[in-house]
Amino acid sequence: MPAVGPAGPGGAPVLFVDSELPNKGAGRVIEKAKEICAQHHLTDAAEFEAMEGDARNVLCEAVERHGAEVLVVGSHGYGAIKRAFLGSVSDYCAHHAHCTVMIVKKPKHKH
Repeated sequence: MPAVGPAGPGGAPVLFVDSELPNKGAGRVIEKAKEICAQHHLTDAAEFEAMEGDARNVLCEAVERHGAEVLVVGSHGYGAIKRAFLGSVSDYCAHHAHCTVMIVKKPKHKH
């Protein structure tokens, strides 16, 4: 669940990359995030970090470590059965992160 976003007023944008991406993939996501930050003139105020581990724990620990005011996470839009087996990172973070959590849903495709 790669995500890029501001950490709050005056805060640095932070990029989190989950452990499902191989090291090469994480590097590509970080490079893309750096490009996005440069386009918005945020390069000097940005921090980039690739971490290994369960995304639920990694994100909540990073919130604490960085003193984040807002955590923005994506949602795969899994159904109830799949979510019950796989768990939901966004749901876990919404209940355990010590900051505001914004969940961005995948847009529905029009047929």
